[in-house]
Amino acid sequence: MGKIWELDFYSRPILDENKKKLWEILICESPSSIDTDINSLFRYSQFCSNNEVNSITLQKAIETAIQESGDTPSKIRFFRRQMNNMIIKGCELAQIPVFPSRHTYALNQWLEERSRDFYPQQSGYDEKSAQTTSVQYPQNNAINLPDAVKGDKKDKWALVSLRGEDFSDMKEWDIGFTEAYPLTMANIQPDTIIPGLIIFSVRSLPLAGWMSGLELGYLRLEKGEFPKICLETGVSDSWILANLTDKSTLAEGEGFEKAKKEANGVHFLAIQSSPESESFAGFWLLMDN
Repeated sequence: MGKIWELDFYSRPILDENKKKLWEILICESPSSIDTDINSLFRYSQFCSNNEVNSITLQKAIETAIQESGDTPSKIRFFRRQMNNMIIKGCELAQIPVFPSRHTYALNQWLEERSRDFYPQQSGYDEKSAQTTSVQYPQNNAINLPDAVKGDKKDKWALVSLRGEDFSDMKEWDIGFTEAYPLTMANIQPDTIIPGLIIFSVRSLPLAGWMSGLELGYLRLEKGEFPKICLETGVSDSWILANLTDKSTLAEGEGFEKAKKEANGVHFLAIQSSPESESFAGFWLLMDN
């Protein structure tokens, strides 16, 4: 698979000479493996005025970024639902497949970095609008996995954990479907505990193949009357992976959330045919920003 890009096109807390917000296109490369050199990942930024906010401007920016990087991405991810139609149209004009996604870890970090270190240094910086940039969306109700990939009642799951240092040889693991990023992105130390969920299923390969076609975001604990571990995908989809049916499994779920927080949001999802298997049908390193 070719390189994947992450994209944002939105107004920034900077006013132009007409007191209108400047807009900005940000494009960056997704890290794909545990040993990716973060400093080698491609980045492109371009400001534009509010009367240039359209799909043609975005198409041209993507084409310029392709020229500058020397690569045509296999796909583009974006998280901002308000810009859905324009971003999809701009990517279609540039003839690049585009997917709504919360797997925009590098982009999220770059936006945080720019909000902290770059935008406040620009002339026209508007502190008031900088405080109203939340992109939180309402949580969708989690649904069951499709019957076509669900195994039978023999399927099991387990909440487990690894240490940061355990991932150093991840490139050598036998994995069918995978995506990862360097742990330095989240300042993970060798002894940091990283929690994860493993699913054991006789239909491990079809399940892993189906999941690899989704834009995997992160795992989360949902409390309430029927506690469960959910998988967030796309920009709003939510799937039930594990029902926590008693106090002991709920305590495990709470432990998972606590460890995830202490690991700066880093966690993983794995799929194996059985606990005895030495290979993974799927293994994804995820991040809950």
